[in-house]
Amino acid sequence: MITIGQLARYVGVSIKTIRVYHDKGLLPEPDRDASGYRRYGANDAIALIKIRTLAEAGVPLARIRDLRSAPDEEFQEALREIDDELTARIRGLRTTQERLRRLAAGQLAPLPAEVGAHLEDLARWGFTPRWVDLQRDLWILVFATHPDRAITLFHDQAETLADPALRQLFLDYDHAHDLDEDDPRIDDLARRIVEATRERYGPDEPPQLDATSEIPALIQGTVNASSPAWQRLDTLIRTHPDA
Repeated sequence: MITIGQLARYVGVSIKTIRVYHDKGLLPEPDRDASGYRRYGANDAIALIKIRTLAEAGVPLARIRDLRSAPDEEFQEALREIDDELTARIRGLRTTQERLRRLAAGQLAPLPAEVGAHLEDLARWGFTPRWVDLQRDLWILVFATHPDRAITLFHDQAETLADPALRQLFLDYDHAHDLDEDDPRIDDLARRIVEATRERYGPDEPPQLDATSEIPALIQGTVNASSPAWQRLDTLIRTHPDA
């Protein structure tokens, strides 16, 4: 027979924890010896190990108490359920770990592989690092807030940029960042963008997020805030008679 301190040391819990388990009815209190000390046997140690294992798995103490008195078949079924719950939690933790690693690498959230490849194409086509970083951040926002529509919008942009003439419009948009807001090239670029949009989509609206979403305005506001020239370009496009 061993003391409560020895039991705590062997099983790897604190004396206070054992007393809590006594109070909660999880672990029966053993008889005391002539000196008034509790004495624990092998069965107590085995029971405590089971309780500790379930508690470490996140099982509430009340449920552990019920399981301790459950028939063996019910106990085994409960263990299988707990195992399934742990598997799901581990999967979630691994996902969280991957997000943390991406955050450490400068990525807020994972993007589909085809989006990553597209961003690499932007750099290869001559877009500035500023534009590539902006596109990455904006696609992260769209995929996080509208996962059901994001891939459709992405495919539309990718198809647009696959056309060299349309790609040049985006390059001109990118390089207009540092122009003076009154530069006449901005007026010409706005006109060409409106004409190209009308030619590509005809009378139909380009793919977009749902009408109630605040994200498009948030995105455009972010773009405009970085450059007075971009802000004026956006205004000219929106107010163009053929837009």
